[in-house]
Amino acid sequence: MTENHSSDLPLGGETETALMAMADHIAEVVDGMAVSCAVIRGEIELRVNPADIPQVLTLLRGDRQAAFNQLIDLTAVDYPERESRFDVVYMLLSMDNNMRMRLVAAVAAGQAVPTVTHLYMAANWAEREVWDMFGIFFAGHPDLRRLLTDYGFEGHPLRKDFPLTGHVEVRYDDNQRRVVNEPVHLVQEFRDFDFLSPWEGMQTQIANTPARDDAEQKG
Repeated sequence: MTENHSSDLPLGGETETALMAMADHIAEVVDGMAVSCAVIRGEIELRVNPADIPQVLTLLRGDRQAAFNQLIDLTAVDYPERESRFDVVYMLLSMDNNMRMRLVAAVAAGQAVPTVTHLYMAANWAEREVWDMFGIFFAGHPDLRRLLTDYGFEGHPLRKDFPLTGHVEVRYDDNQRRVVNEPVHLVQEFRDFDFLSPWEGMQTQIANTPARDDAEQKG
């Protein structure tokens, strides 16, 4: 079922009309593959199923009226409480129409997403980054390796359940004379801080000091 609607954010009359017209056109171009199509925050957001991503992008790139032929960015968002945990987001630009749009697909943990490297060269490193940071596998990618983390890194740092301290730490071992990876050990126990700055503490001390009379001050 396709839903076409605009957000409540104020837009210029001509801009809103143009965006709504393009959203309607996109819904027609992708035919029944659109889960929803809406104008949100001044941009078109099209939601589809992961399996339909390559075909939808092919249609959006090849359609002369839409002409979304540039992939600006490819990223993901993690919603651990959802059954389909991730949203894979493709940011597209149409230079001809001076319009941006988001193509969004909900992906479950462990579910593969078809690669679009054959459609956009910019997707190569972007898909590797999403795989590295979120653990979303892109089927058919020519060289799906980690991009930002080190060799042998465990886990995916941008998942919401990934610990802030990480699982391993890197340090130089003087005895082995090499860099070693080892499990994280918090060397300092948790302490309770009052977050009181020295200046605030000084003012409190001055306020609690009893005032001396003039005679004592003169003496």
